[in-house]
Order: sequence, then structure tokens, then C-alpha cells
Amino acid sequence: MNATTIGLIAGTLTSVAAIPQVIKTYKTRHVRDISILQPLLLAFGVALWMMYGILINDLPLIVANITPLICNVVLTGMKLHYGREDH
Repeated sequence: MNATTIGLIAGTLTSVAAIPQVIKTYKTRHVRDISILQPLLLAFGVALWMMYGILINDLPLIVANITPLICNVVLTGMKLHYGREDH
């Protein structure tokens, strides 16, 4: 197994970790227990990792950060939107 394959597998596993939280939050519309900083900082961090991957032309790094970026942006949006109703 080469380094690119290992990177793609590792990125896939860490990327899908955010999906269950997004699905649960969407279904329940309950965001009280989610800090706004957590998904916001993660979105910013993975965006920087993705930009770094683009700059060094590292496909596993780029691909591994697309899903968590989307998930954390969506989670931040749900926190802002549903947070007004969740009192």
C-alpha cells in the first residue's frame, strides 16, 4: 500500500466522522449542546488544511478536507439558524 492510498483511506475515515452529527442535528433541530466555536473553528482549520493541500498539490489532503469542511459549515449554519428556536 502506498502513501497516497493510506492518505486517502485515513482522510475518508476522519471525514465521515462529522456526518452523523450533521444528520442528527438536522433531524432533531436541537443545537443547544453544540458550541458555535466547535464547528466554526473546525471549518476554518480544515479550510486551511485544504488550501495547504492545494498549494503543495497533495490530493489526499485536499480530498480529506472537503467533506469535513462542508459538514462543519452546515453545522455552523444550523447552529445559527436553529439556535434562535432552541431555548
